[in-house]
Order: sequence, then structure tokens, then C-alpha cells
Amino acid sequence: MAIMNLRKSEQKGFMEFTYSFGSFSFYEYASPTKLLLWLTSIFSGIIFCLIAYTSTAVLSSLLIKGYGKLSSAEKIEWNNRGFSTFHALFVSSASFYLIFLSDVFNANSQEVVINKSSRLSDTVLGVLHHGLSIGSITLSLLSGQVHIYILMVLFSESTTPFVNLRWYLDIAGLKSSKLYIWNGISLFLGWLVARIFLFMFLFYHIWTHLVEVQEVFLFGFYTLIMVPSVLAVMNIFWFWKIAKGMVKTLTKAKHNKGA
Repeated sequence: MAIMNLRKSEQKGFMEFTYSFGSFSFYEYASPTKLLLWLTSIFSGIIFCLIAYTSTAVLSSLLIKGYGKLSSAEKIEWNNRGFSTFHALFVSSASFYLIFLSDVFNANSQEVVINKSSRLSDTVLGVLHHGLSIGSITLSLLSGQVHIYILMVLFSESTTPFVNLRWYLDIAGLKSSKLYIWNGISLFLGWLVARIFLFMFLFYHIWTHLVEVQEVFLFGFYTLIMVPSVLAVMNIFWFWKIAKGMVKTLTKAKHNKGA
């Protein structure tokens, strides 16, 4: 079993972890400036989510006739999905830009892929996510490693607006509307691209860069393998349910049209 010794760096004032299987120092990446950036990103994210939650409540009360008829619990869920959509749009858009449009993870760069990052990627990861992602994001922020893979996982949040719209239409009694059907098709296609194909590409990328990936500290390496694997299984399970629901909805719509 690996033995971990914890000691404080007298010069830097940050924590350094040394393992029998290797070592890494948080203070080498987590400078005071970066810590300030992360804290600012976290609190900014909280403030913007509160603004999105409040704005959803105000705008819905003014523009959506049925909003006032919702129960207190339904209103809370309605507003929660408002800032959930805002968060998903921000995170997925920023992730897409960083991975595919910016030069941060340029293949021609001399720096190994696991160590590539930028101020924007630090900011995006600072807007903390939920569930399994929180631990992974924290490790990535503190170590400055595998930002590209965390961003790939966060890009899968691009399907969240479709999930939320489905709930909105359902609660509004519009399950038979064309918008509900087209949203279901969009959710199916979006899930296929962002949560099935993208994860296939993620594992392919890890495999083709395995020599570099193995340079990640051991706990981070196993986290990188296990967390996306668990999420991939969950994505496949929900994709199967989404596909069944879409087929059921399309069949029902076709039957009603024929009648």
C-alpha cells in the first residue's frame, strides 16, 4: 500500500504530497494568484446562478401564464432548471471553445497534453460542477493537469437545456406539441454526440496519449480512468431510455396523425 506523508513547504506555504509511487506539489501550480482566480470564479458562479434563478422566477411570472398555478415545489424546480440551463450553456460553450477553437490544446505545442491549461480553463473549472465531477475538477485545478479531459466531460452538459425543456413542456401540459417532439429528437441526437461519441473520443485520446497520461500522479490517473468510465455507463443507460422514449413518442404522434 502506498504510504503518504504530508508536509508543509516552509518556502511556499502550500501543501506538498509525497507518495512511495511518486510525488507532486500543489504549490508548484496552485500559486496565490491562481487560488484567488479560483475563489473569484466560484463566488462569481454562485452569484450568477442566483441571478439566473431570480430572473427565471421574475420572467416566468410575467411571461408564462401557467407559472402562477404551479405549487411551491414545482416553482422551485422550475427556477432551479433555469439556472441549470444557464450553467450548462456557459460551461459547454466555454469547453467547446477551449477544446476545438482555441490554441490551448494545440497538438503542435511542445508541452505534454496533460499539463496544458489556460486562465480561461482555470475559470471554467472554477465554476464547480456536481456529483463525480467535483472531486475530479478539484484534483485537476490543484495539480494543473488533465484540463482537456475535464473539459470534454463538461461539454456533455450541452444536453442539459434539452432535458430541462422537456420537463418544462411536460409540466405545462404540452407533451403532444410539435416542440416536445422536436426537442426529444434534438435530445437524442445531442446525447448521441455529446455523451456517447465524445466519450468514445475521450477514451481514444487517452489511449493514443497514454505515455503522457501515465505521467499524472497515481490517484489522479486512476480518477481519470474511473470517473469517465462510470459516467459513460450512466450515459449509455440514459441513452437507451431516451431512445425508447423517442420511439414511443414518434409512434404515438404518427398514430394520432393517422387517426
